[in-house]
Amino acid sequence: MIAPGSGVRVYLATQPCDMRKGMDGLAAQVQNVLAADLFSGALFVFRGKRGDMLKILAWDGSGMCLFAKLVGARKVRLAADRGGSASADTTPAGLARRRHRLAADGRA
Repeated sequence: MIAPGSGVRVYLATQPCDMRKGMDGLAAQVQNVLAADLFSGALFVFRGKRGDMLKILAWDGSGMCLFAKLVGARKVRLAADRGGSASADTTPAGLARRRHRLAADGRA
């Protein structure tokens, strides 16, 4: 587990972000929207529109780092709580099939 040191500032985007953006696009958003210093050692956290993906942009002293996390199991669990299948397939292939079905139904 990688943990930030004490006193590290964390900036959380309050609006969903386009998760197709890479390091350069997210860095530009930090500079243009926040007018923040990318090289301060702070963590800049972005969330996708569907809430199933996080990206974190950070300077580690020698280069810019981009961390990405797909939070698929939580999304499936929330779907089950809303009356979906409680035995949902949480494998990457199962999540891809579910996203494809939701997109076909116009719900994604």
